[in-house]
Amino acid sequence: MNTLLTQIKFILFHKSFMWLLLIVNILGTAYGYYWYGWQLAITDPIFLIFVPDSPTASLFFSIALFGWLINRNFKLIEALALITLVKYGLWAVVMNIWTQFEGSPIGAVGWMLIASHFAMALQAVLYIPNYKFTWKHILIASIWTLHNDVIDYVFGQMPIYRSLSEHFQAIGYFTFWLSIACILLAIKVTKSSPL
Repeated sequence: MNTLLTQIKFILFHKSFMWLLLIVNILGTAYGYYWYGWQLAITDPIFLIFVPDSPTASLFFSIALFGWLINRNFKLIEALALITLVKYGLWAVVMNIWTQFEGSPIGAVGWMLIASHFAMALQAVLYIPNYKFTWKHILIASIWTLHNDVIDYVFGQMPIYRSLSEHFQAIGYFTFWLSIACILLAIKVTKSSPL
């Protein structure tokens, strides 16, 4: 078992694999912004930055990953990447599965979204050894994340899932606590850091 874990770790942190992962994340980020195109088209310009949650999270991770490849740590971006990638990765998994249970079959695209968003959250956790952010970076990333929740659920800019619209308040409540859990994860990463 230890040998397998060592091999997985070797692959994950090998520069060739990390470059490939960067390319995949850049393509996924671009597709994510494209996916949100119709919602962005009907969004008030003041809210545009807060609407495409998942692609912005993967953009943060792409920048962090690029930093690691050039031996730099963009600490604030790393904190934003960990918190938002885990949050929106898991959020999309839950929303798509919930949509399926509400009687709206999600089809192949929906299952692709579940798999890709779970992979987003997973990669954020797998690269925990690379994060070098500090408390101040967590504080700023936390403000960004919770402010985004307010924009989404107070100002009505959340991703649109028509079949779940009647559960708006429950989704907002779930999202808030998911944000808190992801912030606590970042705090745990900082506490366990040798820095």
